[in-house]
Amino acid sequence: MDATPDCHDSIRAVLWQDDHLRLLDQRLLPARERYLDCRDSGEVAQAIRDLAVRGAPAIGIAAAWGVVLAAQRDPATLDAALAQLRAARPTAVNLMWALDRMRRVIEAVRGSDGSVAGARAELPRVLAREARAIQDEDLAANRRMGELGAALIAPGSGVLTHCNTGSLATAGYGTALGVIRAGVSSGRIARVFAGETRPWLQGARLTMWELTRDGIDATLIADSAAAHLMRTGQVQWVIVGADRIAANGDTANKIGTYQLAIAARHHGVRLMVVAPSSTIDLATASGADIDIELRSGDELLGYGGTRTVVAGARAWNPVFDVTPHALIDALVSERGVVERPDVARMAALFGAR
Repeated sequence: MDATPDCHDSIRAVLWQDDHLRLLDQRLLPARERYLDCRDSGEVAQAIRDLAVRGAPAIGIAAAWGVVLAAQRDPATLDAALAQLRAARPTAVNLMWALDRMRRVIEAVRGSDGSVAGARAELPRVLAREARAIQDEDLAANRRMGELGAALIAPGSGVLTHCNTGSLATAGYGTALGVIRAGVSSGRIARVFAGETRPWLQGARLTMWELTRDGIDATLIADSAAAHLMRTGQVQWVIVGADRIAANGDTANKIGTYQLAIAARHHGVRLMVVAPSSTIDLATASGADIDIELRSGDELLGYGGTRTVVAGARAWNPVFDVTPHALIDALVSERGVVERPDVARMAALFGAR
């Protein structure tokens, strides 16, 4: 299958500018396209916490460049910068993975005595090379996953996606949205549906913006319409990304994914999880061990600065949920495809890290 990697792929949300990091502020889309210029690691950490940059791969890439900014400013602050960036979001394993890669480079340059005195000139350069590698590898992985995932889809199929897993959430092209891009380019996907994804409306604001901008016809649905849509027979696959995948294949993704998986199994619709191998966390045995981020309930009580819920009401706002591996039909990474993932099948493909 030839998915023409550059087709339907025009967006880059994380841009390194030699002395600062430019991030497309995703909180303002689609109304405004504004970039934030982060000039130190603290500003990068804040952008991650505030969801100006979001999506597990993009968070990891941004954090890697945040380490470069810390090294440019003062290599003596690197340990503090690493800790601050690590604490910005707890669930997405790509953040920890990218920072661990950057730490290994720091330790190699520092040497056995841990001194940074002789590394002040060298560290920014070698860290920038590592951050660039992380970003370039992600883009290449996304294109490979797009090819592998699209090959699983029968021509003429309809697909439903959840949240935003495209260029905005990655180095470019996307994970689940990369499969959709490849599937549309190759003629395998005939219909695309996107759930709105409350409370931040990433599907409505971001996925629909990406698809429309890149010339892919798509239909928005309310999150609560998904099961009814499946019942109509218009959808053959639910395709989602992941923020952390445990050793047995249990997958943490945007809140609402679990209920989509349950509805898909009931209606005979297949579920595909698409994520780079950096999202696989073999040190986490199952989804029960994944730390689920809870954000302020205020995010559910209104939108755009306007309260929509009666005063005195409380809200519970988990950002992610865990889909058991038994509900997943295919897990696609740049290393290959795991069908019906379990401990043995996951170890066979991802055991050598």
